[in-house]
Parts: sequence; structure tokens; C-alpha cells
Amino acid sequence: MKDYLYEMRFHIKVKPNSKKDEVTREADGMIKVRIKAPPVEGKANKYLTTFLADYFGLSRSQVTLLKGETNQFKTIEIDAEEAYIQERLEQI
Repeated sequence: MKDYLYEMRFHIKVKPNSKKDEVTREADGMIKVRIKAPPVEGKANKYLTTFLADYFGLSRSQVTLLKGETNQFKTIEIDAEEAYIQERLEQI
């Protein structure tokens, strides 16, 4: 059973092998996440969930990759209050 009553899903675009880790918003509103990890053997996906957990101040178990393991467009689920996540996303 999950500790949180809230789950939020959103779509992101991921750019592995970047010079630095960062979360930005593109002109069309899409959230773009740049990560340093290479897209090899799932390393980038594991790094992505860890990075997003740190970014939102959550535990790694609260961030799940639902879709897009081999695609730059991914669906992420975060187990936290939507208002908290929205607040963090609005700061981008």
C-alpha cells in the first residue's frame, strides 16, 4: 500500500548525455529534463528517477517511470500531493 493518497502523472522529454542535470520548460510547455547519464542499459532511466526524486525532495520510491523506457518522451508518476508538485513545476 502506498503512503500517499495522491499520484500525479506527467509527460517529459529527456536529453541524456548532457553537460549538466537540469529541468526546464520548452516554449510549448513541455517539461524537458537534461541528465548527465548515458542512455546505456537503463542507466539513464535509473538516473532520471533518482534525479527527479532529489529535485522534488522525495524518496526514489515515490518516482516511477511508467512509459518510454527507450524513448526520449516519457511518462512519470509521482506519489505526492499534486499542489506540491505543481508548485515546483511552476518554478521552472
